[in-house]
Amino acid sequence: METLHLESAIAAALFIGVRVGGVMLFAPFFSSESNPLQVKLALTVTLTALLYPVCRPVVVGNGVLAWMGIVSAEVVTGLLLGLAVQFVLEAAQMAGQVLGMQAGYSLVTLLDPQTQADTPVMATFQQLLAVLIFLQLNVHHWLLRGLAASFTYLPPGSGLANLAASSTLLRAAGGIWLAGMQMAAPVVVATMLVDITLGFLAKASPQIPVLFLGLPIKTLLALSVFAGMLLMWPGIFERRFAAGISLGERLLHLAH
Repeated sequence: METLHLESAIAAALFIGVRVGGVMLFAPFFSSESNPLQVKLALTVTLTALLYPVCRPVVVGNGVLAWMGIVSAEVVTGLLLGLAVQFVLEAAQMAGQVLGMQAGYSLVTLLDPQTQADTPVMATFQQLLAVLIFLQLNVHHWLLRGLAASFTYLPPGSGLANLAASSTLLRAAGGIWLAGMQMAAPVVVATMLVDITLGFLAKASPQIPVLFLGLPIKTLLALSVFAGMLLMWPGIFERRFAAGISLGERLLHLAH
């Protein structure tokens, strides 16, 4: 009996750590490449120790396959919860790419501290702004509370990646394009109006160097419109992050 109790305790700690580790790998801010691996490991171990009392003992079948199946399910559970919020930051990055192309910054790249990859400057800028809003709104606290609550209605070993959860996640991933275009829409519309105006101007007066005038006008207009958009960003991202947390909860219920 003592051996079985010890095995259940070790299994519970292991499966909690795997789910927490999945969130650390895929959730915004926590998964950033700029965070040292030692910090991620220490945070994972600390959260595992804090969440262990709320997790009931796990009964694991004999054999390696049973353990591997539960570990895989816990990784998927952490992935679902982390990606549901990460999609919001991906939408902001896509909006930055569209905005940079319209403003003439498509060839200017920077090293993104979140991914350690060369990224268009406006995409990096918008993603960093989204991360700052993420932290200012304490969305990381929402995420950790959602992670703790997930053990009450989805204990370790009860999660299963099924068709309903997978299709819902894919539809949410497809929404990245729509959300990104909605964020970039004011700049896109403004620069399109400039293009149309300059096209009529070039037709009416071919002597005007429209090609030389168009780029600085579009750049100044795009940056001006973007600066005005920033006033509405906290409210927009608060709603989108709340929707991401709700999506993560719905995915976990579907995976039950």
